[in-house]
Amino acid sequence: MEALTTWIGQIHWEILVIGVIEVILILIGTRILLAVLHRIIQGTQTRVLKSHQKENSGSETEKRLNTLFTLIWQGIALAVWLTGALIILDKIGIEIGPILAGAGILGLAVGFGAQNLVKDVISGFFIILENQIRVGDVAILDGTSGLVEKINFRTTVLRDLSGVVHVFPNGSINLISNMTKEWSAHVFQIGVAYKENTDDVTAHIKQVLADLAQDAEFGPLILEEPEIFGVDQLGDSAVVIKGRVKTVPGEQWKVGREFIRRVKLQFDAHNIEIPFPHQTLYWGEGQNPTGLVQNLKNG
Repeated sequence: MEALTTWIGQIHWEILVIGVIEVILILIGTRILLAVLHRIIQGTQTRVLKSHQKENSGSETEKRLNTLFTLIWQGIALAVWLTGALIILDKIGIEIGPILAGAGILGLAVGFGAQNLVKDVISGFFIILENQIRVGDVAILDGTSGLVEKINFRTTVLRDLSGVVHVFPNGSINLISNMTKEWSAHVFQIGVAYKENTDDVTAHIKQVLADLAQDAEFGPLILEEPEIFGVDQLGDSAVVIKGRVKTVPGEQWKVGREFIRRVKLQFDAHNIEIPFPHQTLYWGEGQNPTGLVQNLKNG
């Protein structure tokens, strides 16, 4: 108890209080600086987006800019917090020179020991730089499809249709398929019975596409005049007609579902048969299938 009292008596309370106040002020200043920088970045982002909207650049540029500004903010925030931490260490009497030297040596060691981490960061940088995918895109990464929710320096976060979140280290992504870059398309393959006249069927499909293009809801989502490529294949039970509808990025599924719905109604109204798979049974030469079935029934 006596030792504790002696130790407390040796504390320079004035210096301690001043040091605590300085640390608090540094933390407050760091927070204020971050808030100011965040407001500046947001303002810059808003102005850049408005300028691109005037140039009719569309949502493609918006998605890319949002991703870029997010990464810029992450880098600035990290740099500000590290600077604040070093200032606090200096204020409390810890020499930051050896820390910086040690950090350099540690960074060199980490560079050798964490090559995958460095690879992830570099890959993430080039994913953004080359505009391969952006936040808000629907993409397929190494066979997994979903909505791109985040692109960080190290990882890319994808959420699939079931709500499952997939996290990909950027350095391990081998194949990126962007389904919503600049424009999208609904590719249709419609099968009809062999007895149907394919020219008449094509005319009905064209009529459906024309009505869809004039629709107030779906028309603005279609970018160009839809294409019908013609008869694409002669299947086992159907003649397949293939075509494509170019749409605004990400709207191909909505337009495609409505198109298929209207095709079904059009075919029903004009008695055009949409076939289903069927098989023909061969009973052999001289066999009477009716008599064979009757014998089976009689046991």
